[in-house]
Amino acid sequence: MDFAFSSEQDMLRTAAREFLAEQYPLTGVPAIIDSELGWQPDSWKQVADLGWTDDELTLLDQVVLFEETGAALLPGPLFTTIALALPAIRHDKDLVASVASGDLRLSLAWAESGRPQGITDTDLATTVDADGRVTGRKVLVPDAAFADALVVTVAGPELRLVRTADATVTPVSTSDQSRRLYEVEFASAPSQALGDASVLAEIENRAFVLAAAEALGVGRRALDEGIAHASTREQFGRVIGTYQAVAHQLVDAYADLELARSLTYWATWALSEGDEQASVAVAAAKSAAAEAAVTACERVIQVHGGVGMTWEHVLHRLYKRGQWLEAFGASARALRSRIADTVLR
Repeated sequence: MDFAFSSEQDMLRTAAREFLAEQYPLTGVPAIIDSELGWQPDSWKQVADLGWTDDELTLLDQVVLFEETGAALLPGPLFTTIALALPAIRHDKDLVASVASGDLRLSLAWAESGRPQGITDTDLATTVDADGRVTGRKVLVPDAAFADALVVTVAGPELRLVRTADATVTPVSTSDQSRRLYEVEFASAPSQALGDASVLAEIENRAFVLAAAEALGVGRRALDEGIAHASTREQFGRVIGTYQAVAHQLVDAYADLELARSLTYWATWALSEGDEQASVAVAAAKSAAAEAAVTACERVIQVHGGVGMTWEHVLHRLYKRGQWLEAFGASARALRSRIADTVLR
């Protein structure tokens, strides 16, 4: 069995890294994130022209891509469109074509206040009437204001597509402005049927794998920052990276990230091949990668000393994205509990 990336995937990684470094360098991204819009709408057409929104990309292609967008902290609805919404519209060729061309941005609205928050949970208060009008309130909807339409879970259960213009979208204050959350109110909003909710398990699995890929990118970028600092910063007449207490922090972060990387690739393979262990692999990958990213950021902040705590440094933004990814969908603790339940069953 060949575990190497194809030449096309290597080219995708290189092209994505070069594009993001040129168009969205990490030094310039904070200004975009902190702006009123929170992203650059022109970027959507750019990524579509690059083929990043094409449904022909395999899951492994997307893992390669999202590691790079995670490292760049790219703001915008790429994650919500590709990871969360695309599987729900795949049967509708017109919608898929609109996403691929850059004419449609999407997100998924699933969580409700006072009810289970998992993507696959179907105990829902949001309803759709006989005329296809959706009524209800969704919370913690990622990047809803960036989307043209939302895939909405409703009682039944089933999925409906609602134009964002037909809903009331209210921002929620969160620590990570690079991926914003919103409350969305539907008051008899017209909708399009997308089918039953059986696709939610696929959505959750794919979203968790791509979240793991993003987390790998976040952790890698933080580690790169730490290595660069430890290789140039001098204290007591020596580069600080020569001190074991500093070097071991970075080595431990690297080891955690490499283990998480292996788990993420395993989950990608298992999910792509329909392996019976796919659900365990996905849970292991997402929990390990998100925790590795958060821990890497914490260690690198320590390596930087006081400057690592400043608002001007990029580390706190990487740290916040890592925390967002850890909490997204299910925490690492919840996922480990899920793994234990499966293994011990």
